[in-house]
Amino acid sequence: MNEIQEVIERKAALLETGDAKAILSYYAPGYVEYNLAPPLRQPGDRHDPAILEAWMAGFEAPPRREVTRLEITTDGDVAFATSIDSLSAVPRGSTERFTLWFRVTLGLRRIDGHWLVTHEHESVPFEMDGSFQASTNLTPTD
Repeated sequence: MNEIQEVIERKAALLETGDAKAILSYYAPGYVEYNLAPPLRQPGDRHDPAILEAWMAGFEAPPRREVTRLEITTDGDVAFATSIDSLSAVPRGSTERFTLWFRVTLGLRRIDGHWLVTHEHESVPFEMDGSFQASTNLTPTD
């Protein structure tokens, strides 16, 4: 499990370096991604670093991601992990930093001796009062 934890934490730490190719090296070919931005499922070749680089270019500096409450379950060459993560950044043209907390579920497989992400799902809760507004003001509670 330590190797899986290292993969997850290293992938998150690499975001702050802005090295899209290094981040994508932790993903298996043909991985499935459901991230926070529309559409419902991310299309196309997600191994193209230009996609991640374009997203990071929307910030004054690469975002910072923190992984908390990481729980990992393994069975042979398959694992899944859940966590509560935060993303902090300053949008391009702004002076104010935001921090967004969100839920993450990862599916991983050991391929050629290395743990790689095969499925990534990120989500933010939304208000169930009919407004359907994203609950972006939430923070983890103990």
